Amino acid sequence: MREPARGDADRGETERVLVVETLGATSPGRRRLRRAKPRETDTAEDVTVPVTRLTVIDATEVEDDPAAWLARVKKGDEERDELIRHALGCATRALAAWRVASADGTVADPSAESAIAVRVGYGHGDRLVEGQWEEAIEVPREKRRRTRTDALRPQERVAAFLSGRDTPLACEELLLRARSDLDGDRGREAALQVRVGLEALLAERERLASRGQEADLGLLDDRRSITGEAANEALRGLLSGERLGEVEETLQICERVLRRRAAFGT
Repeated sequence: MREPARGDADRGETERVLVVETLGATSPGRRRLRRAKPRETDTAEDVTVPVTRLTVIDATEVEDDPAAWLARVKKGDEERDELIRHALGCATRALAAWRVASADGTVADPSAESAIAVRVGYGHGDRLVEGQWEEAIEVPREKRRRTRTDALRPQERVAAFLSGRDTPLACEELLLRARSDLDGDRGREAALQVRVGLEALLAERERLASRGQEADLGLLDDRRSITGEAANEALRGLLSGERLGEVEETLQICERVLRRRAAFGT
């Protein structure tokens, strides 16, 4: 995988290899000319769920002694997080490519939180490609400590949505997509999503009126012009680094408004 061009930077050289394996999948069997019919099933029968394993291999050699490097990574949160971020970026690019090439909008971006396991290690050549590490560590899942109120608030909103007592704002879904695009290094798509998400947010500002919102809503009013310019630039091609920064800043303000509404309600 080559590093993609970002803003003013050119496309990078090949630095990483992505290996994709599906574990526990049943054989596809003989191709059928007709649709398969439903069959009787035993509800007590164990169901095998296939798991996809993505291995991102840095093609460069470890400069230090590999065992000492892994010991350092095990103790150092920043270095470990940086490795995971880069690997997750490769996986995100691959799944985004598959989503577009297969025209399948149901393919979601990956996240470290949704992974069954995240491992960091080292190995050699073909053995590593085959999933045989020399040595590896499993990274524990980070769980942010939350109060009981924090834990219950999303459940309360879901219950309100499902019962018809409340409805999501259009801008919430649009801005979530913008965040996914920005985190996935899809700057052009993020700029276009932020433009539409911002307009939807300002159109729905009456439902966002709560304590402390006035200043940020005023900021967003002032940012409509530069957000539109970023979207127009995105239609023509890659965004500059400065434009990407403006898109990120606008999205952060929008997210702050939505978090405040979730915390204090309308």
